[in-house]
Amino acid sequence: MPLAFLNRLRDRMPYSPPSPLPGGAGALDLRVDDPVGLPMAGVAVSVRNLGGQEVTRGRTDPNGRLTVTLRPGTYRLVVTSDGFRPERSEVEVVAGERTAPRPIALEPAPALPLPAAGQWRIDPDHSAIRFTARHIGLAEIHGRFNRFEGGLWIGERMEDSRVEVAIEAASIDTGVRMRDEHLRSAEFLDVTRFPYLQFAGEWFVHKGGSRWTVQGVLQLHGVSRTVQLDTRYLGIGTGIAGETRTACQAVTELHREDFTLDWRKMLAKGIAAIGATIRVELDIQAIRPE
Repeated sequence: MPLAFLNRLRDRMPYSPPSPLPGGAGALDLRVDDPVGLPMAGVAVSVRNLGGQEVTRGRTDPNGRLTVTLRPGTYRLVVTSDGFRPERSEVEVVAGERTAPRPIALEPAPALPLPAAGQWRIDPDHSAIRFTARHIGLAEIHGRFNRFEGGLWIGERMEDSRVEVAIEAASIDTGVRMRDEHLRSAEFLDVTRFPYLQFAGEWFVHKGGSRWTVQGVLQLHGVSRTVQLDTRYLGIGTGIAGETRTACQAVTELHREDFTLDWRKMLAKGIAAIGATIRVELDIQAIRPE
C-alpha cells in the first residue's frame, strides 16, 4: 500500500513540458530507480562515446531523472551510486527526438567484509594526512603532515569501535620552507607549546554502502572541538609480506577560528598565509598485529 501510494503521488506531480531541442541535436531522458522502484536522487551518470571518452556527466534530480542534450549517435552509460552495483548500457540518440530508455534499476552491491575485532595499527608508510586551504581567498595551498601514529580498536560491532591518532605538528609540509616555519610559529600551530594534534573518535555510524561517519574530538592549539569525518571504507587486503590490511578514506572541514587561530588578526598585521577554512583528507591503512 505505501509503495502504491508513492507511485500515485509521483504520477500526479505537475508536468513541465520539455524545452525545445537545439537544431540537429537529440535528448536523452533517464530515470534511475532503487531496488523497490522508487526514484533515486544524486546518482552519478557518465555518458561516454564508443571510444570510451566521457562526453558529459551529471546527477539525477530528486525525482531520479536526468536529461542531457547530445549529438546524434550511440553512447555508453555508466550509472553509479555508493552501495550499489554500477549499471552499464548503450543508447541511441536520434536528431530531433527525445530518447527515454526503460528506467535503470540499481541493485545493492555486496557488502565489503569488515575488519576483525581487535587492535589495528595505522601504518604511516602507507597512509597520508593532507590538507587544502585558500591563500587569502586566492590560489589553493596544498600540504600534509609527514609524521603521525595511531590505532584502531574494532569492536564486535563496528559501531562500538574507536580510533586514536597523534600528529606531530612540526611535521607540517607545504613545500615552501619559509611558509612552513611561519605555520609552526606561535601565530599558527605554536608547535613549541602544542607539539601534537590529537584525534580520538568513539562514534561510528553506518550511512549506507561503504559510507560511515566517525565523530570524535580533535585537540589542536590547546583547544578541543568535536569533528565529524565523512569516511569511505575500502575493505580488507593482503600486503606484500602477507600481512592483513584494512583501509579507508576520510574527509572533514576545519574552521581556524574554532581553534583560536585568528586569521583576521593575521591580515591586520599584513600576514598573508592560510585562509579561515581548511579541508583535511585522510588515506589510512591499518595492519592487524601478529
